[in-house]
Amino acid sequence: MTASPISVLGTETANGHGVPVEQAHSEQARHDERWADLERLRASHPMMDAVIDEVRGRRIRIGDHWLCDFASCNYLGFDLHPAIIESVERELWRWGTHPSWSRLLGSPRLYVEIEDQLTELLGAPDSLVLPTITIIHTSVIPVLAGQGAVLVDAQAHKTIYEGAAIARGAGATLHRVRTNDYEHLEEILRSLPAGQSRMFCIDGVNSMTGNVPDLPTYARICREYDALLYVDDAHGFGVIGESPTAQRPYGLRGNSIVRYFGESYDNMVLVAGFSKSYSSLLAFLALPTSMKNHLKVAAAPYLYSGPSPTASLATVLAGFKVNDAEGDELRAALCRKSHRVLERISELGMRTLNSSGFPIIELPLGDGDDIDAVGRFLYDRGIYVTLAAYPLVPKSQVGFRVQVTAANGDDEIEQLNDTLSALVERFEMQRAVTVS
Repeated sequence: MTASPISVLGTETANGHGVPVEQAHSEQARHDERWADLERLRASHPMMDAVIDEVRGRRIRIGDHWLCDFASCNYLGFDLHPAIIESVERELWRWGTHPSWSRLLGSPRLYVEIEDQLTELLGAPDSLVLPTITIIHTSVIPVLAGQGAVLVDAQAHKTIYEGAAIARGAGATLHRVRTNDYEHLEEILRSLPAGQSRMFCIDGVNSMTGNVPDLPTYARICREYDALLYVDDAHGFGVIGESPTAQRPYGLRGNSIVRYFGESYDNMVLVAGFSKSYSSLLAFLALPTSMKNHLKVAAAPYLYSGPSPTASLATVLAGFKVNDAEGDELRAALCRKSHRVLERISELGMRTLNSSGFPIIELPLGDGDDIDAVGRFLYDRGIYVTLAAYPLVPKSQVGFRVQVTAANGDDEIEQLNDTLSALVERFEMQRAVTVS
């Protein structure tokens, strides 16, 4: 039996919240309209919601159409590395396909080995491994926030906002901080009641622009105001690391943004995952041991979730070995290939949001309404990218994102560059700003 709408002061309302039905329907329509362009692309575009039938290196087949894959986040090519692939079978015979205990009940020794090696790689006080970054954000942010204040950078990943929203629902206050506005951050921190716990959440390497925040400045401010700095470096771990130089712009070892900037973990928690550079379903926090032990009893994934599959645990451990032996050369190749694409973009006068030189390259269109046609142009020429449609990005940044990996061949880089050259002859792209 369907419940009747509730009437408040003679006004028919929806969901019993005192909102007139007509207003609720209007708000729902406006909400749905935000997603109209993305839904249209999802339903009709060959590069959205695609079924990939075959993979050969960084070439993929959709139906009978082969494309160079520039939408992958497997930055180091570990998904294709023979030694990593071969590591799986031995551990499957030891542990089965999936050890289904929650971690509080029992962790396969593989977890201990991963956390020990990860802690050394990061130079962190300790580490805690959980299945995914999204699970970490939505479970750990509310625990760390408690009844305090959660400050979130305006360009932080949506999953960070989701974790902060859950924290707000549990009693924390939520504050939005303008990106790269250090005075705004300090203004909010100064306004908080004395003694109230506070944390500030930001991205490391941004998943759309490929750029990094000024981590040392944010770390200094957070330490000054006794705020925990919570950094999601999903796209930086494995790609950037310690001791960057002009010859090695990405740094060494791939041990993430904290070491890239030569920072310490004081008042800082680093979150990242193995699903990008290490091509494995696993994620982690770098954190103090006392905080780790608290999360073991307070964060739902450790208490209740099943662990990652055995194959993911095995490939992480094998990935550590490959990273030690080959990682820096793979990063050098990744840097070289990314710079070849960025150089062509510069030669063509195209605007990119990427100012870091890292392998995430977003290219905004001159006219956002061209996104369907531009995507089909790329697809027809064998180039597979990530379409960046509204509301995934602001309307002024609608375009597409190229993600370079070490496994992309030089011939594929050349095919991409030739296609970009043809693209600017046919479509209006945003132009780079020249400084006279």
